[in-house]
Amino acid sequence: MAMAPSPSLAQVYTSPVAVAVWEWQDALGIWHPYSATVCSYIEQQFVQQKGQRFGFGSLAHSIPLGQADPSLAPYIIDLPSWTQFRQDTGTMRAVRRHLFPQHSAPGRGIIWEWLSDDGTWTAYEASICDYLEQQVARGNQLVDLAPLGYNYTVNYATQTQTNKTSSFCRSVRRQTGPPYPVTTVIAPPGHTGVACSCHQCLSGSGTGPVSGRYRHSMTNLPAYPVPQHPHRTAVVYGAHQAFAPYNKPSLSGARSAPRLNTTNPWGGAPPTLGSQPLYRSSFSHLGLQYLPPGPSTSSAASASLPSGPSSSPGSIPATVPVQMPKPSRVQQALAGGSPKPEPEQVIKNYTEELKTPPDEDCIICMEKLSMVSGYSDVTDSKAIGPTAVGRLTKCSHAFHLLCLLAMYCNGNKDGSLQCPSCKTIYGEKTGTQPQGKMEVMRFQMSLPGHEDCGTILIIYNIPHGIQGPEHPNPGKPFTARGFPRQCYLPDNAQGRKVLELLKVAWKRRLIFTVGTSSTTGETDTVVWNEIHHKTEMDRNVTGHGYPDPNYLHNVLAELAAQGVTEDCLEQQ
Repeated sequence: MAMAPSPSLAQVYTSPVAVAVWEWQDALGIWHPYSATVCSYIEQQFVQQKGQRFGFGSLAHSIPLGQADPSLAPYIIDLPSWTQFRQDTGTMRAVRRHLFPQHSAPGRGIIWEWLSDDGTWTAYEASICDYLEQQVARGNQLVDLAPLGYNYTVNYATQTQTNKTSSFCRSVRRQTGPPYPVTTVIAPPGHTGVACSCHQCLSGSGTGPVSGRYRHSMTNLPAYPVPQHPHRTAVVYGAHQAFAPYNKPSLSGARSAPRLNTTNPWGGAPPTLGSQPLYRSSFSHLGLQYLPPGPSTSSAASASLPSGPSSSPGSIPATVPVQMPKPSRVQQALAGGSPKPEPEQVIKNYTEELKTPPDEDCIICMEKLSMVSGYSDVTDSKAIGPTAVGRLTKCSHAFHLLCLLAMYCNGNKDGSLQCPSCKTIYGEKTGTQPQGKMEVMRFQMSLPGHEDCGTILIIYNIPHGIQGPEHPNPGKPFTARGFPRQCYLPDNAQGRKVLELLKVAWKRRLIFTVGTSSTTGETDTVVWNEIHHKTEMDRNVTGHGYPDPNYLHNVLAELAAQGVTEDCLEQQ
C-alpha cells in the first residue's frame, strides 16, 4: 500500500515553465478541475491580466468561461476575489490555481475519475490524479488516500475506490485527454525566488501577513496539501419580511420579525474597476451592432466605465444613464434646489384619515388597527399620532398612518409610496441601484423560440463603490460581483418594448439594489431587484435562458409591479 508523500515531493519550480490547473470548490469543500480546454483559456487570460497588473495596465475583474465552453456561459471567474460567479443565480464558488511539473499527470493529460450515484464520471482534484499516477508508476496497486485527507483506498487492479469505514465501493477509471496548459512562471519585478500567483501577491505587494497554512497558497504548495474544511455558506433570508416592502427595524412592541444581521465575508474595500476594454473579442463572431444612440445616451450621471466592443472606429455604444438620487437637503440648499417633500406630507398626499378604524390588523406592524401602532416606540411624528388610521386613496387598504410613515422613512424617501398589501404605487417609484452603465447591442443570431428575428444584447456594468444614504450601510463599501452582466431579448416588437421599459427601469434605479445575496449570504453587495433577466442564450435548464414562451409576458408584469408600464413610454 502506498504511504504518505515524502517531503521531497513538494514542488519548487526552478524551471521557468509549469503546467497550470484551475479548479473550483463545491459546497462540500471538494475541488474539481476544469477541463484542459477551459484551463487553457483561463490561464491565457490570467497570464495576460497578471502581466498587465505588473506594469502593463490594470487588473481586469472577470474571465467569462462561456468563451471557452458554451455550456459554462453563466459562469464568470472574478479574479480579485478568486471566486467563480454564476450570473443567473448569484452562486459563488472558490477557485484556485495549481502549478505542476511538465511530466506530471496533468501535464500528460491524465485524469482519474470516479463513478457517481447518477452514473456520471467525476474527476478527482488534480493533486490526487497526480498522486495516483505516481503511485501506480511505482508499482503500487492499492493506494491509500488518507495522506491527502480522504478516507478511501483506490485499487488499480480492480479499478475501484473503497470507503475504509463503510466498505462501499465505486468504480474508478483512468482517462487520457489533452494535456493541461504549459505556462510561464511569472514573477513581479524585483521578486526573487519562487513566483507566486496567490490572491495576496496578485492584488497587493505580497509582503503583508496571510492567514492560512501556507504563505504562497496558489503556487508554492506542498504537492499534496490536506484539503481545506468545507466552505459553508450561511443561509440568509431576504430583507423584505412579512408584508413590509422595505427593510424593517426590530420592534419591542410589535409582533414583527427581527432584522437578520450578517457579516461581510469579503472585508475591506475592494479594488476599483480597471480600464480594460469589455471583452473586445467576446462577441466578434456574432456580428454585433450597437443600437443608434438616442437622446438619453449621455448624462453627467453616467459612470465612466469600460466600453464594449465597437464595430467601427467611430461608433458610439447606446448607453442608458442611471438617474441618481437628488442631493441631500443640505446640498440642495447650497445648490439652490428644492428639498424633498416631508415624509408626513407624502403620507397625507396619498391617504385619507379614518375616524373609526376597521376591525382588522395592520399588516405592517401586525397589531389591531384599534390599538396603538407597533411603530410608536421607534417613530416620532408631531403631525401623526400613534393611534391614527388611514386608508390609501386608490386601493382603499387601511393601515396605521405611523406604520406607513415608518415604512416610507425606511425606504429611499423619493416621494412615492407603495401599498404593502396590493403593491399599488403612488407617485413615481425609484430604487437604490448604484451608479453604473447600461449598453445595448444587436446581432443576427436568433434565440431558441424566436428564430424569426435577431437578438438584443444588454450589458449592465456596475463597479464597486461606497453606499449612499439610501443604502443599508451608508458610507460603507459595497461589492459588485460578476459584472459586466449580459442579458438577452429577442429583437422583435415585444422584445423591443421590453427593452424600452428596461431603460426606464434603469433610469429609475430599479433593476439592481444593494443588499444581501440570498445564494451566497454576502452582505453589502449588488443584487438583482425582482425584474428577471435572461442571462443564457441557448438553453433553459436553469430557467434563465431560452426557449421560454412566457418570459416576455412575465417580465412585463414584473416591470408593471415596479410602476414601469407603457404609459411611461408615452410620457418620455
